[in-house]
Parts: sequence; C-alpha cells; structure tokens
Amino acid sequence: MNTCLLHLLSVCVAAPKLQLQIRRNQLNFPSIWENPILRSLPMVPSASSSSSFPPAEYPVNPEILPGTRPKRKRQIAGVDQEELQDPAILADPDSCFCEFKGVQIHHKIYDAESVATNLSEEGTSSQPPYANKRVNFPMILLHGFGASIYSWIRAMKPLAQITGNKVLAFDRPAFGLTARVNHVNHSSQGSEDTRPINPYSMLFSVLATLYFIDFLAAQKAILVGHSAGSIVAVEAYFEAPERVAALILVAPAILAPLNSGPVVKDNPSGKSNQSEGEDLEVNSKENWFTTIFSILSKLSQYIGQTITRLVKGMGDMITSIYKKALSAFLRSAIGIMLVRMIIDKFGLAAVRNAWYDPKQVDDHVLQGYTKPLRVKDWDRALVEYTVAMLTDSASASKPPLSKRLRKILCPVLIITGDSDRLVPPWNSERLSRAIPGSCLEIIKKCGHLPHEEKVDEFVSIVDRFLERAFGV
Repeated sequence: MNTCLLHLLSVCVAAPKLQLQIRRNQLNFPSIWENPILRSLPMVPSASSSSSFPPAEYPVNPEILPGTRPKRKRQIAGVDQEELQDPAILADPDSCFCEFKGVQIHHKIYDAESVATNLSEEGTSSQPPYANKRVNFPMILLHGFGASIYSWIRAMKPLAQITGNKVLAFDRPAFGLTARVNHVNHSSQGSEDTRPINPYSMLFSVLATLYFIDFLAAQKAILVGHSAGSIVAVEAYFEAPERVAALILVAPAILAPLNSGPVVKDNPSGKSNQSEGEDLEVNSKENWFTTIFSILSKLSQYIGQTITRLVKGMGDMITSIYKKALSAFLRSAIGIMLVRMIIDKFGLAAVRNAWYDPKQVDDHVLQGYTKPLRVKDWDRALVEYTVAMLTDSASASKPPLSKRLRKILCPVLIITGDSDRLVPPWNSERLSRAIPGSCLEIIKKCGHLPHEEKVDEFVSIVDRFLERAFGV
C-alpha cells in the first residue's frame, strides 16, 4: 500500500515537468541552459550540497551596520554639528588672538598704510579719495548680538582709509571665534575678591574694549558700536570717558527715553515746596482737629513706607529666586536644546530679515554668520551669555542707561536705516534728542546693517562726521 502511494506521488510530481518538456519541444523552445552565456556561469550548490565554496562578497559601507538605517547628521542652521572645532582652526589668515583675563579673544586689525600698500599692489591706488586724511585716534568696532568681526569686514578697509589710522574689530565672548570659556570653572578660581570677571558679562566686554585702546598704544579711540554693540560702546564711555574720543552708534539697540528731559514747573508764589509745607504745618497747629489728622497722616505714611520697603525686599528676593531658577533651567540639557532649536529655526531668517532686500543675502553672507556655529561649546556659551544678561548685578546697581544719556559730552553720530525691522528708526530719532549735540543720519532703502548693505554711503557719512568733529 505504501509503495503504491509513493509511486503515485512521484507520478504526480513528474507529470507537470514531463508535460512542460513535451510542450517546449513542440514549440521548438531551447532550454535556458543551452544558452552559451548562461552555460558559462558557475553552478551555485544548494545548502545541502557537500561541496564547499567561499561565500559571495559584497561591498559594505563601514558606517552602516547590517540591519540599521543610515545615521542622519545633526545640523543647526545648515551647519554640521558632528565635528565641532577649536576657534584657531577656523581662523582666517589675517586673524589674530590675544589673551585678556584668561580668554583668547579673536580680533583683526587694518591700518591705513597696509591698506594703501595692498591697493597699490592691486593697481587701484587712485581709487580711494581719503589718502591724505588722518585722524589722531584709532577706531574700535563692536558688533551686535549674534554677529562677529565678519559683519565689519566690508567696512574695515574704507574706515582705515578715512581715518588714516588703525581700525580694530574683535569678537566679544560667546560670539565669533573668541574662545568659549567654561564660566563655572572660570569663576570658581580664587576668593570672592580675586574671582575672575564673568567673561560673558557686560563689564567684561567694556573692560576688553578699554584694553584694546591700550593694545593699540593710544590715549583715546573712536568707538563704533552696532546694535547691542552700541550699549558696550556707551558703557565703555561712562567707565572711562577720558579714553573715548567719539561715539558712532549704528542702529543702536538702546531704549531711548520717551521724554527729552524732565519738565520743571515754576512756583508762582516764589516759595519752595518745602517752605509751603512748613507753613501748612504751622497753621494746622491752630486747629486741634487738623493736628490729629496730621499725626494720623504721618503715621499712615510711615506704615506705608514700611510696607513698601517690606514688599520691595520680598520682590527682590522673589526676583533673585526667579533668576536663579531661570539660570538653572537654561544651563540644563533642556535649556541648551531649546537654544539650539531657536538658532536652528530662526537664525538664518533673522539674518535675512536684517537686510532691506533679503535677496542680497547670498550663501557667502550666510556662511559668514553661521561659521561660529562650528566652534566647540558655542551653545553653552550662548546660554551663559543669556544668563549673564539676566543676572548682571553690576548693571543693576547703576541708573538705567536711558537716564545717563544726557551726561555724554563727546561727539556722537547715530546712523540708522529707514527700513530697519529690528530696531525702529523712531527709536534712533528719540535717542538723538536725548544725547546733547548728537547727529542723526538716516540711510534710505536700508535695513539693520548699514555698514554691510550700504557700505559706501555709510563710510561717506562717517567721513563727514569726522571732518566736523576733528577738522580733518
């Protein structure tokens, strides 16, 4: 019985093959193995074959392991974040570094003689109209938030020509190619009195500005600040007014006061408010009811002042706790990730928005602004800069900058674009009214970056200002 079943099974299996072979012969189809090309191919044995052949070899990408997907590279604003580098490696041939209070600061210097030599070698010595002009003071350029020396590159050589002196620009800590210092380790050195200054604070930038005046072997310098760099320039003036020859504020991110000055009301009676108060107090003694009311009024005033001081103290304590909590959050992994997301989402858009015509922002400009994103620890440094702005006790102890503007006595030039979308032109107009003797220049069809977008007009305005201020 079993033999019959096996025989029947073999017939069923072989019958289709036999029919297929008969049909092929009738149609005169040759077997595929009769093809000389296929016949030359080696036979691959089955897994059950006793013969042993070497396994087939295929090219394998070492970065991609079998069974895994290709790893996507992390990018922030189009910049690869896998291999961040030291600032010195990313520096340009004309870059310089110097150490100030333990921080390697990246800077560039152009002087009139080297610029004239380069122009003569290029055969364009007849082009600049400022060859015979000379100002006795060098010029220091201070970039704004998120910028670097790159934002001044187009204007540095022309400015050196109109001054006939040295022009220096440096990257403030947290920006450009200046070293990113670990603030926690940096500030833990020494005692409370000898502890280093926070490199991301406003005070450090101010002192670095004054340091570069000495670095240029000058008694005074012309400070040119753009956007947030204008705050550094003005604070440097108040720190050492005898070291600042003039201030040039470009699209200054300084909140101007609403009123040009305090309104003083005249007293027609000719008596001071204090004397009037004394007369009222004397007259009130004639009436016992008024006397009691006066006592209660003074008591309530004293209680009110006590409550006000108490509330103010509690407010200061709450503010301190809030600042500490916010600082801890920003320094956490979530805070750093949030900063990276903001730069990735809005970084390039902010650069384009700063120009009057965003179409002029080509790849070269974008690469210049995003180059600092290739520096190690750029994200942590930006967090420390933000924390320093929120917890800057030195600035909090001073009166608001808007209330000190009237004390500026040096020549001041304010330049702004009529289409500035980041710092509105009307703020610059109010600022010019708040600073005595200042000059305001508005460039048409220009955005937040006059020294990049309208270089020739910007340099021409600065040249006229220097002529009026120093008679050159």
